[in-house]
Amino acid sequence: MYRVTAHQSHADQEAAFVCPEDQTLLDAARSNGVSIPYACKGGGCGLCKILIEGGEYERGASSKAVLSDQERELHYSLACKTYPRSHLKIRV
Repeated sequence: MYRVTAHQSHADQEAAFVCPEDQTLLDAARSNGVSIPYACKGGGCGLCKILIEGGEYERGASSKAVLSDQERELHYSLACKTYPRSHLKIRV
């Protein structure tokens, strides 16, 4: 289990939740009452795009149309396709 601290820019608030390494950040956030917008949960819409500000993670397959190579290099990811590999700090 990893601790994820989520800064929600739209509300200027922080929330924290735990996420096992075999669960996506989106599913863990939703299970713990933390709001991350989403639509498809399949990596194709880009609505759940987040910024990983700290920590190690694994990113599953997603469309380059919604998450470009440049965004990937800058540590943006889709919450529906991101798995923690350490404690994380994210920006929603």
